[in-house]
Amino acid sequence: MVDSGSMNIIQAVVLGLVEGITEYLPVSSTGHLIIAADLLGLGETPSQQEAVDTFNIVVQGGAILAVLGLYFPRIVQMCKGLLGKDKAGLKLAINIIIAFMPAAVLGVLLNDLIEEKLFNTPSVITALALGGVFMIALDRMKFRKVDTDGDPENDLIELSPGKALFIGFMQCIAMWPGTSRSMMTIVAGVMSGLKPKQAAEFSFLLGLPTLGGACVYSLAKNLKASSENGTPNMFELLGWTPIAVGLIVATISAAFAVKWLVAFLNKHGLAPFGYYRLVLAAVLATLIGMGVVQIGGETETTPTPAVNIDE
Repeated sequence: MVDSGSMNIIQAVVLGLVEGITEYLPVSSTGHLIIAADLLGLGETPSQQEAVDTFNIVVQGGAILAVLGLYFPRIVQMCKGLLGKDKAGLKLAINIIIAFMPAAVLGVLLNDLIEEKLFNTPSVITALALGGVFMIALDRMKFRKVDTDGDPENDLIELSPGKALFIGFMQCIAMWPGTSRSMMTIVAGVMSGLKPKQAAEFSFLLGLPTLGGACVYSLAKNLKASSENGTPNMFELLGWTPIAVGLIVATISAAFAVKWLVAFLNKHGLAPFGYYRLVLAAVLATLIGMGVVQIGGETETTPTPAVNIDE
């Protein structure tokens, strides 16, 4: 039987839209999802809160499906490379693996500390603001000066393993919720010499193992805890239909967001996202300070693992 605190369709649509739109934009999907879930009144009990936190990770599966569809030829190229049939595809696949490894290793070591200290609204707001300042400053110094001419294919394929590792370590900073994995990986890509479009593409492809690992681990952890403790799992608490709706909405909205982001970055750079983050952080801080908005409890934790990376 579905718990009385199950998620309704409207709430699922809202969270699916928030996830899909923000997952690959440099504005922090985790920050938006934490705030949106609280504003929707989800997670009234500890078990419901854990279910919602798990949903906020599993719904990233929609964003994964969007990238799989949009970049299917590139993914096929990497698969051929791993099978020894495409040298360029092999090099790109190796670079994606290299870039993923720092998050997998550091996440295991730092996961408990991050959950204890950083999964709360003040930390999210602080990260949003600091990330905004960082993007505006970098946009003025570096981002807009990148040459957009030349062969974009060669830029991405010729990325060195060392630069891929640098992007991977920069991705780890996004373990702080509110920072944005997309922001750190796109910025790192541009700093490594990629053009904005190719930096974004590398970020999307790197998101496949990163987000995929988080989804699988988080769901498995929830189901295991449910089985061992005899408590309802995410599907029983929130309902199968809302979860399916959330995934579908996230997939569709993420596909549109990815297509839009690539064109926007080439024309406008990162600064507009930085200003958005600053405005959002200021508005939220003001509303919370005035008592107009109550955001969750003292601390919100998300049961994700090594690959717990904020988008």
